[in-house]
Amino acid sequence: MLREIASKELFTVLLVVGLVIIAIAKLTDPRRFNEFILVIGNSKYLKIYAREQKFFDVFDALLFGNLVISSSIFAYIIFQFLSENNDISINILFKLAIGIASFFLIKVLIERLIGSLFEIDKLVDGYLFQKISYKNYLGILLLPINAFLLYSFKLSLPVIYTIIIILLLVNIIGLITSFKSYQSLIKQHFFYFILYLCALEIAPYIILYKVFMT
Repeated sequence: MLREIASKELFTVLLVVGLVIIAIAKLTDPRRFNEFILVIGNSKYLKIYAREQKFFDVFDALLFGNLVISSSIFAYIIFQFLSENNDISINILFKLAIGIASFFLIKVLIERLIGSLFEIDKLVDGYLFQKISYKNYLGILLLPINAFLLYSFKLSLPVIYTIIIILLLVNIIGLITSFKSYQSLIKQHFFYFILYLCALEIAPYIILYKVFMT
């Protein structure tokens, strides 16, 4: 019982940290945050702020921090359920956070490098901004989801699958929005687009799945 309480306390602290990060992001730029919350089904945010993006954006960096925390908690909750182990390992949680952060950052850097090599930096930067925005949106969605999983719902495989499907749908909406924005270029370079899709959008997640399932 004491271990379970300690486990919940650690998760509670991490959830509060995520909320604080989101609050700081809102205080940093209230107007941008309000428009960001409506990004699903509304391309206004993407059109306005894609033009103003920088290599390092404080607003996106804060939301990315929350994404890493929220994703780590969600991954660890599933890990605990599948392993049937209620004990918490700070070491595993820390490794998950480092792994998730490294995965996203390395992926973005590789895509920027490809954009630079093919001299399509502006196109890649705009596309990445859209993808990062939707990923950060997922981080905000995961905060209440994690809270419910920890303190309200009894976790089960149907619940896990339902949540994963919801998160995938949001991600797919983001990808479709990005593809619509660049559909004329995609049509012109369809073969390279398919290569990109397989190499940088599908393959990394298949590799991750294989790593966690072995």
